[in-house]
Amino acid sequence: MIVGVIGAGAWGTALSVIVARGGSDVVLWSYDGKYKEFDDVEKPSNIQITTDMSQMRDCDVWLVVTPAAFFRETMRNAAGFYNNQPVIICTKGAESATGDFMSEIIRSELPSVVDFGVLSGPQFAAEVARGVPTGSTLAGTRRAIDAGRAVLNQLYINPSDDVIGTEFCGVGKNAVALICGYNSVAAAGENERAMIFTRAWNEVMNLGLACGAKMRSFLDLCGIGDLFLSATSETSRNFAGGMAIARGNPPAGTVEGIFALNGLIRRAASVNVDVPTLRQMRQKMGLA
Repeated sequence: MIVGVIGAGAWGTALSVIVARGGSDVVLWSYDGKYKEFDDVEKPSNIQITTDMSQMRDCDVWLVVTPAAFFRETMRNAAGFYNNQPVIICTKGAESATGDFMSEIIRSELPSVVDFGVLSGPQFAAEVARGVPTGSTLAGTRRAIDAGRAVLNQLYINPSDDVIGTEFCGVGKNAVALICGYNSVAAAGENERAMIFTRAWNEVMNLGLACGAKMRSFLDLCGIGDLFLSATSETSRNFAGGMAIARGNPPAGTVEGIFALNGLIRRAASVNVDVPTLRQMRQKMGLA
């Protein structure tokens, strides 16, 4: 198979590496022709890097890995080259201006898409590129799941039909990891950290359930698995970003948790679900 990977940051490059190792040819689209290099990881010869989006037209499946902030623009640019391929969304996050999840943007910008899925789980890009055992939830249509399992055969894949729940987990863990990073510096002690962590995740779950998510997703790899990884490790950009905010420093790079927190609060207001902990933490971090 030929796999089109749209986005050549750390996660897009890591996925390209394992897809190539799994036997598929990869066309990796990069807006500037560059890609992320990992220490001690050699780029497989069956990865082709391109700046030409038209090369996505003849790929058998798309993996979309562009950051949430640029997801809509990238999908709008890709729409003219879409040719009924299954699309696997590999971006976790919410659009800052609208609070829309990536599946909602896909439906808007690629209205002809029928088969798509969402990949989400405990996945640090560098470890994936190095071949560390990694599991993920893949939620979507049967055709999308079959395509994803075929090309992502280096990952343990747990299939699901709960797209909205899988996305809520990905967005929610970004926000909660940001909060946990902040409280690792600012909280009075471990008791307070545990209390705020639990209350914040409960609010994410309550909001998700009100929007049609299934409870089992919050207990899956996309839920508690990803939450455990992101909310306990300084390797997580969101956790590290929260620590930086608590210390009065600007966060390094793109911190999706900031957009996620704002998006969740906006969505909660739209469906009349109270999220007092999320609102309180946004105010404490100066993000309101």
